[in-house]
Amino acid sequence: MTRRRMLSGVAALVLVVLLGTGYVLWTVTKEGAAAAGGQSSTGLRFVDQTDGRNRVDVLAADGSRTAGSLRCQRVYSAGGTTVCLRLAGLGPSYEVAVLDSSGATVKTVGLPGVPSRARVSASGKIVSWTVFVVGDSYAVPGGFSTRTGYIDLRDGTVVESLEHFTSTIEGKVEQRENVNYWGVTVAEDDNTFYATLGSGSQNWLVKGDLRAKTMETVRPGAECPSLSPDGKRVAYKKRAGSLGAWQLAVLDLASGKETPIPNSHGMDDQAAWLDDSTLAYAKVPQGEAPAIYSSAADGTGEAVLLAASASSPSPP
Repeated sequence: MTRRRMLSGVAALVLVVLLGTGYVLWTVTKEGAAAAGGQSSTGLRFVDQTDGRNRVDVLAADGSRTAGSLRCQRVYSAGGTTVCLRLAGLGPSYEVAVLDSSGATVKTVGLPGVPSRARVSASGKIVSWTVFVVGDSYAVPGGFSTRTGYIDLRDGTVVESLEHFTSTIEGKVEQRENVNYWGVTVAEDDNTFYATLGSGSQNWLVKGDLRAKTMETVRPGAECPSLSPDGKRVAYKKRAGSLGAWQLAVLDLASGKETPIPNSHGMDDQAAWLDDSTLAYAKVPQGEAPAIYSSAADGTGEAVLLAASASSPSPP
């Protein structure tokens, strides 16, 4: 073997080793990113978006997924109760399915539109949902219709719409014709709730009372609220201008201080609290499938990828 050929062979071997090392490092980094949410993300449930079957998977500590048998457009679990917004037949038609801790379906309610949001109160007693009236979207403010309802599992009451609630908008009781509600989150008392009220080109965060069937605006420009486990903060999405990108923010209810969550631009979800300090949410990078990320609720650190091609995060 000539010296030139020997040196060429050594160089090729070094290149292979370097490329292999780089691949290993890239793989470790990629897998590490999916698991970097820490213990708070272990057991996270979500809707898998890889093949269009909307399978509900569970996230392991190492970032791997365990496939389940449940199929949902939106899913959420709390207090031993799971809500699944799913296809119910041809048309297509949709329904709310309420499952107990064993996975048995205990109640179903037909839906008038396409699933958008779903929540269960911490006790597992109040199940809420939002759907788009078929053919509508909220891509343009004021250009869509929603139906938001809930089930009280304590007595079986089904409220199919919040439209008959009395709304106080910026201090004035109003009965507007063009009003939409979406993204309900219920407090620990199973009575106080937060939601979004939209009318015309304006949206507000509202605080309401399920028993009294009333609500009042808290602040403008907030959508799809999610109450923290300690009941002291509300996470929601907001955007600059009517067509700007949504970003996640957290409001301290006592002080009124709003904290933007960095690197959450492009999120389109009702965020889920994994614990008192961590949020999970789906966002859609331009030209890509939705993916679930986690962020610190105090606005520090970077967004961490938990699950690619996934949506509708639910805490363990």
